[in-house]
Amino acid sequence: MEILSNRVLNMAESETLAMTAKARELKAQGKDVISLSIGEPDFNTPDEVKEAAKQAIDDNFTHYPPVPGYADLREAVCTKFKRDNNLEFKPEQIVVSTGAKQSIYQLVQCLINPGDEVIIPTPFWVSYKEFVRLAGGECIFVKTKIENNFKVTAEQLEAAITPKTKLIMFSSPSNPTGMLYTKDELKAIAEVVAKHENLFVMADEIYEHINFVGKHESIAQFPEVKDRVITINGVAKGFAMTGWRIGFIAAPLAIAKACNKLQGQVTSATCSIAQKATVRAMLMDPATSEDIINMRETFRKRRDMVYQLLTEIPGVKVGLPQGAFYFFPDVSSYYGKSFNGQTINNSTDMAFYLLNEANVATVMGSAFGDDTCIRLSYATSEDLLREALRRIKAALANLK
Repeated sequence: MEILSNRVLNMAESETLAMTAKARELKAQGKDVISLSIGEPDFNTPDEVKEAAKQAIDDNFTHYPPVPGYADLREAVCTKFKRDNNLEFKPEQIVVSTGAKQSIYQLVQCLINPGDEVIIPTPFWVSYKEFVRLAGGECIFVKTKIENNFKVTAEQLEAAITPKTKLIMFSSPSNPTGMLYTKDELKAIAEVVAKHENLFVMADEIYEHINFVGKHESIAQFPEVKDRVITINGVAKGFAMTGWRIGFIAAPLAIAKACNKLQGQVTSATCSIAQKATVRAMLMDPATSEDIINMRETFRKRRDMVYQLLTEIPGVKVGLPQGAFYFFPDVSSYYGKSFNGQTINNSTDMAFYLLNEANVATVMGSAFGDDTCIRLSYATSEDLLREALRRIKAALANLK
């Protein structure tokens, strides 16, 4: 008899974490591996946030917090939404969790019944599909194209909606593509959603502050769908606080209460000290904070450099990302080619070829629902990025 449950046996391992682990393993063996696989800013948490955490320890915030988060943190999150997004929420609509990943997982568990359909435009963040499958839902993948900046259209969504459709899940700025939706594009999507009264939208905005084109746009701004949008955010990416593990939702009250109920049974509240640090982060205005501005401008400079280097590699098709810190180049022109007896048939072959031959860790595009591409993170130094792209170019040139 099988020891483990079917739900775990049928669940895929996170490919991004797996590639990062493989790169670390090779580094430990003495290999000069450059990792472009991890989605983590290479910056430190702002000093004022760290000071708030130290103060919280001195003030003995070391006991169980309320399940959905401290009241002052939920107030600060509401302040953030009003300041940055012009969205009005009440504290009871906010649930703070142990990272945005837990926020998304709980949302899907609270919304999706077996047989419900969930529309996920591809490419998507790797865990979306696994969360839906764990809840017994059916993923309906809608393929986007690099020529359209990997963005789904309102017409594509309309065509994919059936009476079983319960939820649409997307991110903007996007992981893995770095693309983001304009206000007009979101309005068109909102108009489609508004026609289907039992349809909800999950908007993953964790990369909101790493935006190179100006004001971030939220689909929750449109009144006709605001009561059916669940906005996911947190502090990992925009505030370089990955290890603090703080994410949150802003949701219709019934959904927020359901997530609170589930969280009460699963983890209870997240870390008290991290919450107090996040209060300070939420009060940092991204329009004036030097930490946020400097990080964004550093990423912009790296983006421009990597884009130039990628466009110089024959056979690679690439768009210019508008946010986050990823490229998602199409490398399928190399499929069918070989080197030293190894034939590249798909993105998994390509990722392992680059890891073994170039000592550069990337992530296979199949993990994100698009097997023609690979994902590169440019959350590392310019020198390492230049060397990584040099190695990739040389390794691809060897394929015949």
